[in-house]
Amino acid sequence: MTDTPPLAVDVDGTLTDGQQAVDPRVLPVLRNWDAPVVVATGKSLPYPVALCQFAGIPTRVIAENGGVTAIADTDAIVYDGDREAAQAVLDEYVAAGHSPGWRETDFVNRWRETEVAVAREQPLEPLEDIAADHGLEVVDTGYAYHVKDPEMSKGNALRTAASELGFDPADFLAVGDSANDVSTFAIAGEAIAVRNADDAALAAADRVTDASYADGFLEAVEEYRE
Repeated sequence: MTDTPPLAVDVDGTLTDGQQAVDPRVLPVLRNWDAPVVVATGKSLPYPVALCQFAGIPTRVIAENGGVTAIADTDAIVYDGDREAAQAVLDEYVAAGHSPGWRETDFVNRWRETEVAVAREQPLEPLEDIAADHGLEVVDTGYAYHVKDPEMSKGNALRTAASELGFDPADFLAVGDSANDVSTFAIAGEAIAVRNADDAALAAADRVTDASYADGFLEAVEEYRE
């Protein structure tokens, strides 16, 4: 069996099916992984924390596209972003007659601490223009438009997580599907994109699976499960 590297894995589009539901087959893989697993997502912090708990693995997460890194091993929670600045962009966007595109309860942004997200059905160009005026950027993860600090990324957060865990980022295997995974792909020792990945992730990956979504993840890690 090949020595198992620490794993940095995206959630939506990677551990899920085509309807954004976590595929139950991935849970024992994560639980039995013979090295640290870092769950890296664009979602706000409660979501990956809950996933770790229900998967039965330690809380080692990157949330909000790198805006929050939480490593239970060292009691570390590191923030790298400015929710107030991102909220100012959203407020101006709404004042211009647009909508964030979520229901009034807005569970997408309710617990965000370093960025804001807008539904992909909403106009992108005015959001990008307003964000640029504020010195921020918009990243399309394939599930939402995220308004964030340009220096904030999953890759920078992986450096933080790796350091907390006593590893180098180059020790990691990274698996993902989106433009927000490109920064982790750039510093991980091996980067694998699942077949449904967007063009940016496909171009940045060391290899691409034949299968999509969770099937692609299972294919990506097959050699470490033999």
